Amino acid sequence: MKEIKNVLLVGVGGQGIILASKILTSGLIDAGYDVKMSEVHGMAQRGGSVTTQVRYGEKVYSPIIGKGQADVIVAFEKVEALRWIDYLKPDGKIVINDYEIPSATVIAGKEKYPQGIIEKVKLLCDDVTVIKAADEAVELGNIKAQNIVMLGGLIKALDLQDADWNKAVKENVKEKFVELNTKAIERGMNR
Repeated sequence: MKEIKNVLLVGVGGQGIILASKILTSGLIDAGYDVKMSEVHGMAQRGGSVTTQVRYGEKVYSPIIGKGQADVIVAFEKVEALRWIDYLKPDGKIVINDYEIPSATVIAGKEKYPQGIIEKVKLLCDDVTVIKAADEAVELGNIKAQNIVMLGGLIKALDLQDADWNKAVKENVKEKFVELNTKAIERGMNR
């Protein structure tokens, strides 16, 4: 029997979280899992939080993950890891992008970007993988691929490397971006 797993992907609008979730969902379905996905955009167009919840297993009845239920949280932006950490199981994992997107209040000079976030996350979770996904994506030629680098890190954290992720990428991105994204997913799986 395939145990139900709960994955929470969190970040800021424009980071490609929904695309990463669609690729994840597609790959999981092809691998034989029942999958449910829910997405919340919030004020995404204004740099606000975006979350997707993906649940998979033998039979999943709801896409909603409650507090303390996420097996893995993938934070595409550092502050979002702390914002959503209450959703992590006590033995859960966090895959965090060492990347900062300043909020409107930080840009306006009303606040400072919080410091020591990764250290705080490590105090609250024993299994933390830190990826410099922006650096990895820039090395591949396009910073926008950092979402797929993070997806690769999630795939590794879930030990799902055997699924056909190249097929999932091909089914969800424009043809001209397939090669970039297949390299990005491999880069993330190798971190």
